[in-house]
Formats: sequence, structure tokens, C-alpha cells
Amino acid sequence: MSEYGVGSEVSTHGDMYSFGILMLEMFTGRRPTDETFEGGQNLHSFVKNSFPNNVLQILDPSLVAKPEQATIEEENTQNLTTTIEKHFISVIRIGLACSLESPNERMNIVDVTRELNKIKRLFLLSGKTNGK
Repeated sequence: MSEYGVGSEVSTHGDMYSFGILMLEMFTGRRPTDETFEGGQNLHSFVKNSFPNNVLQILDPSLVAKPEQATIEEENTQNLTTTIEKHFISVIRIGLACSLESPNERMNIVDVTRELNKIKRLFLLSGKTNGK
């Protein structure tokens, strides 16, 4: 449920909550109103329960290449999967930090921007070291 949808005042904290939920929605492919969420579970808790050890299992399947689709040599596939998983974990960590229940505990946009740029740089560097 949107923070604004339950009567909270408009603020940068609310904006960060919305940004975090949007990130979780994009990477899991699930909507915050998904019918599978029951018993008080929501998108944030769904992701948090799988974080960080089962991140690949909750990702939108269209984001994760199937092994038969891989065009990389077999011995490099595991290294690539581990590298990509680390990047997904980093991005999802931001989504979780932005969508915390307590507004004062959420990441701010300056830190989010810094972290996303760092993830992008590392991702681009890892592509170069994996023969891309």
C-alpha cells in the first residue's frame, strides 16, 4: 500500500518509500497489490524474507537468463551468475532501505544516487573482465 494512500503527508520520505517500492516492483515483477500477499505480507516483506540468500528466486524471470540461453563458456557461467547476483543484491538492498516502515530510517536520495552510480561502475567493470 502506498504511504500516501494511507493518509501520510507528502514528503521526501514518502517519495523515497515510493522509489523503493518501485525498485522492488521492477526487479521482482510483482505489484504491491499482488494477490499472493496475505496475512500482513507486502512487497517489502516478501523481498526482505528472501534477502539476500534467495534473491535470484524472487527476481522477475525475464531479468535472469536461462542456462540454455547463456552464450558464455561453461566455466565462466558460474562466475558471471555470482557477479550478477551481487549486483542484484546491491540494487535490492537499496529498494529495501528506501521502503522501510520508519520514514526516518529510509535512505535519502543523495545516498541512493551515490550507491546506484557505484553499482553501475562495478557492473560495467565486471562486464569488461568477463570478456564483454
